[in-house]
Amino acid sequence: MPQLHFVVVTIGSAGDLFPFMRVALALREGGHRVSMLGPVQHAPFVEPTGLAFHGLPADEAVLDHPDLWHPTRGLAVVWRATRPAMAQIPAIVAALPQDEQVVLMAHPLALPEADLCRAQRPGLKVAALYLAPSNLPTVHDPLMLGPYPVPRWVPLGARRWLWRRIGKALIDPVSLPDVNAARASHGLAPVASLIEHIVQVPDLSVTLFPDWFAPTQPDWPQPLARAGFPLFDPSPQAELSPQVARFLQEGARPVVFTPGTGNRQAAHYFRCALDACARRGLRAILLTPHRAQLPAQLPTPVLWQDYVPLRALLPHVAALVHHGGIGTTAEALRAGTPQLVVPLAHDQFDNAARVRALGVGASLNAARLTSRRLEKRLAEVVDNEDVNEACRKVAALCGPADLAPMCERLASLVR
Repeated sequence: MPQLHFVVVTIGSAGDLFPFMRVALALREGGHRVSMLGPVQHAPFVEPTGLAFHGLPADEAVLDHPDLWHPTRGLAVVWRATRPAMAQIPAIVAALPQDEQVVLMAHPLALPEADLCRAQRPGLKVAALYLAPSNLPTVHDPLMLGPYPVPRWVPLGARRWLWRRIGKALIDPVSLPDVNAARASHGLAPVASLIEHIVQVPDLSVTLFPDWFAPTQPDWPQPLARAGFPLFDPSPQAELSPQVARFLQEGARPVVFTPGTGNRQAAHYFRCALDACARRGLRAILLTPHRAQLPAQLPTPVLWQDYVPLRALLPHVAALVHHGGIGTTAEALRAGTPQLVVPLAHDQFDNAARVRALGVGASLNAARLTSRRLEKRLAEVVDNEDVNEACRKVAALCGPADLAPMCERLASLVR
């Protein structure tokens, strides 16, 4: 039988990269050949693992785009930023040895290119890896239209109509010109809907989040494999720095604030955080690699850090206030830490809704963020015994993900 080669393709920030890396490492542990394709700036994370890595072009200027974190316009920014990298995938896959059996494991936004790869390499298998529930289209609850939940009483027919309208108004005008131009260059027919196209591409779809966080919906693509959160720490033995350890020992448990490592537009967020903590008498740790977003002088009960491993930090804090990225959400669930989610765009609103449903925290739409509203939400989660008890119960469910069954399903695609 030809050698089995898994090619793992991802985009985005380190939060997107790490779950894909954990899956890649699990496949390698199973004895398979594995390569990773991802943004070139993530090479320092991948190279220490020994995984073969092909860096794809990435324009970090997109982090300063004013619409990057907009609830409806953000997708267009991400789409356009990722196209130069995605356009390289067919040539990379075509250059692989012909005596290999290849399984291409792709981020959803790479699925149009995965279909092109299969057209030029018969026998190629495609698996879609879904990091968050909202990446899978559904008409079932909870159904979020950006920050707005669709009421439970809205019938399924009306929900399907809403999805079609969203696709035609917001998604297809941005994506289909690129997709169909690439298909035409490969002699393939055009597609009429991006969402309908990408759910039909994979031979197997895989969720990288557990059933208790998001139960399988009747309209999710099949066949489907479920897996728990594949959390990955690039420095698993890393301890807290002396500065952080000393700060934690000097007073009450602080509240940690992070808008995400890729967010360079969080000056207002941090101003509100400082004001809310001052009024409530809370100590705080502010996490961002972009120091310019913070005041030059910080009050004494506040510590700034460019990076602290959440695995080491979260067990020692009162709450985590964050943007709602799926990786950060999962880390807080694992640590049993109360959460206050301040979502801006993309999957963050849906993740926030699931945090609320689990009882492990609250949320506040970033578009409505003020220091007064933030103070009020902090009062709902800090030292709230009901929230703390819910966090303990969820943490008990959030053990290390067993990825062996998923790896077996992936390997079986070529048997």
